[in-house]
Amino acid sequence: MRGNGDEWVFAPDGRRFWGRFGAAGLLVHHADLGVLMQHRAEWSHNGDTWGLPGGARHEHETALEAALREANEEAGVPAELVSVQFSSVLDLGFWSYTTVVVRALEPFEPVISDRESIALRWVAAELVDALPLHPGFALSWPALRARLDGADAGGPATDVRTPKSRA
Repeated sequence: MRGNGDEWVFAPDGRRFWGRFGAAGLLVHHADLGVLMQHRAEWSHNGDTWGLPGGARHEHETALEAALREANEEAGVPAELVSVQFSSVLDLGFWSYTTVVVRALEPFEPVISDRESIALRWVAAELVDALPLHPGFALSWPALRARLDGADAGGPATDVRTPKSRA
C-alpha cells in the first residue's frame, strides 16, 4: 500500500525509529483488569519486551486513527468499546510517537491476530514496572501512569464510538 509508512526513519545520530509518518500506540486501561500489555515478538525492534499495541502511522492518518487501527490489528481491541482519555506526544522534530490513552468501557479479551505479539495480557498498573519494558515505553510510563491515575479520578473523556453504537 502506497503511503502506509512502514519504513525506518533515521535520526542525525544514526538511531532508527519505525514509521515514515511517525508512530502511535494505544494504552488501554480498564478499572478492574488493569493495562493491556503486548509482549513484542523477538524479531521486532526492541523485541522480547513488553509495550503497547501500536505502530507506524499511514500518510494522512491521525495519531488516534493509527493507534486504534494498530491496536485492533495486533490485539483485537474493539474501537467501539474504548473512550479516549488523553494523548501524550514524543516529538523529536524529524519523527514523533503519540500514545493515545483510552479507558475500556467494558471488559474484552484481547486476541493475538498477527505475528508481532508473543502474548497479550492485562496487567495491574502497579505491576507494569515489573515487566521487561520496551525502552521507549519504560521512559514514558511514569508520566503516563500519573496522568492515568488522574484520568481514572474522573478526568475528561472523548467517546470514539459511533453514534449508532452508543444507542
